[in-house]
Amino acid sequence: MLETLDIFRTASAMASHAGARQAVVARNIANADTPNFRAQDVTPFARAYENTTHQLRATRPDHINTRASTFAAQIIDTGAEPSPNGNTVALEDELLKSVSVSRDHDKALAIYRHAMTVLRTSLGKL
Repeated sequence: MLETLDIFRTASAMASHAGARQAVVARNIANADTPNFRAQDVTPFARAYENTTHQLRATRPDHINTRASTFAAQIIDTGAEPSPNGNTVALEDELLKSVSVSRDHDKALAIYRHAMTVLRTSLGKL
């Protein structure tokens, strides 16, 4: 039931995006000394989510021709200035990204928690 509500689907997509971005940031930090390693990032959630197709609600199966909503974070090159060994990872930037990802994940969990509270209240169960 919860996967059919848009607020839960959006919160899940936000949490998945934060997880994907944290994995990329961790990979960047792990390769901070690897020669010729190019730092990567994930497209921002807002831009990645606006490119998805949203499923419309129909009254009957043949009412509207719909496609299911898809969400995929794309990994992009940061385009940072390389160091003498060709590596583009800046540890300071990666640590700031890590904090940002943590906040984004906390935001997704807060949205999920508040939506659950609204759902429980509407059912009369606290």
